[in-house]
Amino acid sequence: MKTRKLGKDLTVSAVGLGCMGMSFAYGASDENESVKTLHHAVDLGVNFFDTAETYGPFTNEVLVGKALKSVRDRVVIATKFGFKLDPTKSGLASMVGIDSRPEHVKEVAEASLKRLGTDVIDLFYQHRVDPNVPIEDTVGAMADLVREGKVRALGLSEAGAATIRRAHAVHPIAALQSEYSLWSRDPEEEVLAVCRELGIGFVPYSPLGRGFLTGAIRKTDDLAADDFRRNLPRFQGENFDANAVLVAKLESLAKDKGVTAAQLALAWVLHQGDDIVPIPGARKLHHLEQNAAAADISLSAGEVEALSDIMPLEQIAGKRYTAASLAMTNI
Repeated sequence: MKTRKLGKDLTVSAVGLGCMGMSFAYGASDENESVKTLHHAVDLGVNFFDTAETYGPFTNEVLVGKALKSVRDRVVIATKFGFKLDPTKSGLASMVGIDSRPEHVKEVAEASLKRLGTDVIDLFYQHRVDPNVPIEDTVGAMADLVREGKVRALGLSEAGAATIRRAHAVHPIAALQSEYSLWSRDPEEEVLAVCRELGIGFVPYSPLGRGFLTGAIRKTDDLAADDFRRNLPRFQGENFDANAVLVAKLESLAKDKGVTAAQLALAWVLHQGDDIVPIPGARKLHHLEQNAAAADISLSAGEVEALSDIMPLEQIAGKRYTAASLAMTNI
């Protein structure tokens, strides 16, 4: 597996593994299969694993920490804080607000360290910007954790350009994690340029459009009853049907290339810059293997442009999130 840099100090596999779906949001999962997937990822050369306290809540960090304990010195583990959680509830219902007060940042870090069973968090992200707390105060608390040796590097998620600049002025930010794919290109407007100016790596989550770009989801009923994608505008009604037409074009190009639609979509993301490290999710071994293999797919400039052209932003139907969730992004 090829490697890439996030900030100055983190060297990670070109394709990481988003672990959310193993415990959260996408319906029932099999823990034993998830553990096998995590182990096989390491065998394939994947060393970058993404989790968060919200996933479960809490259970995903426990799963990741336990599964990777024997190879802890070979992997980079990222986790996230920033939501106010109700431990009596599960799934999305547990997320009852946002909280990036300095004291909360440190409380979450201590709890995450215990759940992960490790002495240090390699990459500690603010999951969402808290408009009620100056970013300087939040990053100041995060920087204290670095000085204490509890965190190696800092990150932000779904932050706006101005916030990124203010945060980076307090302490170097190693990575920004935001949604980015063929059908979600908001970061191209301003954020990617700011990251590159400041030497911040970019980590796209949902680089496969939450599975839609794989072509495997043919109708909404393919999703479990408790799958949160049912609530996303792009997965609903006429929006679903319109977006499926675009994915069919992606599948056609992938067939001509001799790869899967998922691999071609990932290759497009990887070709947007060497500072980009996507973290597609995978709960099954064959999906993991396909995603990892995408790192070796070479695209010409013409192929990259053709992929962009088959999915013009004005033809993508529906917003990527509900209005309430979108309100927490690009702050």
